[in-house]
Amino acid sequence: MEAKKQALEEERSRREQLERRLQEETERRQQLIEKEVKMREKQRSQARPLTRYLPVRKEDFDLRTHIEAAGHNVETCYHVSLTEKTCRGFLIKMGGKIKTWKKRWFVFDRNKRTLSYYADKHETKLKGVIYFQAIEEVYYDHLKSAHKSPNPLLTFSVKTRDRIFYMVAPSPETMRIWMDVIVTGAEGYTQFMV
Repeated sequence: MEAKKQALEEERSRREQLERRLQEETERRQQLIEKEVKMREKQRSQARPLTRYLPVRKEDFDLRTHIEAAGHNVETCYHVSLTEKTCRGFLIKMGGKIKTWKKRWFVFDRNKRTLSYYADKHETKLKGVIYFQAIEEVYYDHLKSAHKSPNPLLTFSVKTRDRIFYMVAPSPETMRIWMDVIVTGAEGYTQFMV
């Protein structure tokens, strides 16, 4: 009788121990789930806003008409010079290797399918070229990722396969125009293309 009582006591003790372990494991898993949910919510809140347009490849595409149809008043924005195939103007660009900010003259050319930048507006000293095929995304720098931006509120990004170009526009309207212009040539953005 005593042996039976002791066996029942051991069985009860073992069950209690298993139940405690099960309870601890359940609590641990619940904490992991809550942590994962918080992490996803944080990622979602920091996600880059989608660009408004997809690249346009039509040969008869009129860039100026497209930008005006998007609601931009090109006539009053004297920081950009916009034609049916090109957009020109000054932007401040962060360097690739040495992270300094330099004023550069940018030329978006739909015929050459390039976004080039020069030392000045005479377009004689070419400093760099970004090909349309390399441009993946164009977006406002809402996370303020650009190191020591001269004006974080007017900073936007052009993401290519190799790097992210950070640029600062002279005004909010100029920034919006440049972003909408550049995204029409973002041929590296293939996520939604057929």
